[in-house]
Amino acid sequence: MEELQDNMCDYLSGVCPVWCPGCGNYGILAGLVEAFAKLHLPSRELALISGIGCASRLPYFVKAYGFHGIHGRTLPIAQGVKLANPNLTVVAVAGDGDGLAIGGGHLPHIARNNVDITYLLFNNAIYGMTKGQFSPTTTLSSVTKTTPFGLQGEAVNPTALAIVYGASFVARGFSVRKEHLRDLIIEGIRHPGFSFIEILTSCSSFNTTDMNVARIIKNMDAAPAGWPDDPIEALKLATNQSKIHLGVLFRSKRPTLEERFQELQGKAQRKVPSESVQIDQLLEQFQ
Repeated sequence: MEELQDNMCDYLSGVCPVWCPGCGNYGILAGLVEAFAKLHLPSRELALISGIGCASRLPYFVKAYGFHGIHGRTLPIAQGVKLANPNLTVVAVAGDGDGLAIGGGHLPHIARNNVDITYLLFNNAIYGMTKGQFSPTTTLSSVTKTTPFGLQGEAVNPTALAIVYGASFVARGFSVRKEHLRDLIIEGIRHPGFSFIEILTSCSSFNTTDMNVARIIKNMDAAPAGWPDDPIEALKLATNQSKIHLGVLFRSKRPTLEERFQELQGKAQRKVPSESVQIDQLLEQFQ
């Protein structure tokens, strides 16, 4: 019998992370492997899917099946993996650029399909791997390498988008709060359906303003537990301008895409004619 995995070291691949010193992604990696250990998930039943960017390097550092895809295609690949093998625990990871720019068009469809995967969106409000261009979540007037006179576009709110698109589990965490993030990931994996977790994280090399740790901590507040199934109240929390609410903002229960497929397969199998009937119909076409 396979030994129970209950130590975070059991989930580390041995490949040393190559993120910059001070990068918030280290805290996310620690929270993720601790979540796996708490859930006692066998490595052979885990699949990590990523695209391109600093966040997308994460599968290399975890002992699990990994698929390093192309830019912006994390979610459709993760959906395909889950449908091909529903027994796998599938975790998709992407940065704010990878997930909300070129990959942003996939989010509403994965959300409405309610695929049973957990999506971790690392939000550091910058393109870090390509050295400091503005991303969809960079705030107005920010000076970056591609906006030397200040960014003119408004920032995208990832958590609000997930709620509006219909994700059945929406949460927000912070890489510095590792234990809290670990528990959010555990809840997301346990949730039957599409779990979206925005993770605020720092870029120590190219954006110490938008994701300034001291500023975020000062403005943080725990999400109230009284209305996790009310999308309107969840949206109010997600878009609050005075406080950054962390925690589970929304949760609902509805059939997953896998469950709908199983039902559809059952209907199709009941209506498939016998083999001899199919052959007779085929031969009739050539008479």
